[in-house]
Amino acid sequence: MYVQEALRDPHNWQDRLILCEHPPVITLGRNAHEENILLPLDLLQARGIEVYAVERGGDVTYHGPGQIVGYPILWLERYKADIGWYMRSLEEVLIRTIGEWGLKGERLPGLTGVWLLSPPRKIAALGVKLTRWISMHGFALNVNTDMSGFSFIVPCGIRDKAVTSMEKELGFPLPIHSVKEKLVGHFSEVFKVKIEMKTPQDLEQSSLEKPRVHNEQSMES
Repeated sequence: MYVQEALRDPHNWQDRLILCEHPPVITLGRNAHEENILLPLDLLQARGIEVYAVERGGDVTYHGPGQIVGYPILWLERYKADIGWYMRSLEEVLIRTIGEWGLKGERLPGLTGVWLLSPPRKIAALGVKLTRWISMHGFALNVNTDMSGFSFIVPCGIRDKAVTSMEKELGFPLPIHSVKEKLVGHFSEVFKVKIEMKTPQDLEQSSLEKPRVHNEQSMES
């Protein structure tokens, strides 16, 4: 709904950042290889895990409770019409966010996402699509994620590197609302926007269709 609205009239579109948590699901990007799903579909479904092909870039990934999934719907011509700049900016938001808890996020040459080093392990994944410089899809940050879901796939098609979460690294679960608040603040700083926080209840009261999100942020640049 929102992406189509933005594509119809980008000049009057108010940019949004949607944050949510998904039920257990595996998604395959445009460049995915089905052999990177390690269990038959019926066994995954028996475990309550659905599988969907999506339009984002990249290979296969897992989403589940305790993971913050972000969907920025931005008209990048307001910022910089450059996909490389956009990806590095999303990574910067995530690097600053985990840094609030003393985790040092890094970039790896030739790979997207945010990594912890020695050994390299991915803590946040990115996968986007741009249509007429309107962004869709986005990022996933492992906060308190049940990491067993990643054992059913080759995450992002990368066989020689691990995945991790903030909880796994720190040894304790985090209040996910606190991580969201820090993430929104750093998104505001990196993209130089003012962000107005809205909940699904706010949207219901304004007679808008309720999206399946935990938070929505509208932005002014």
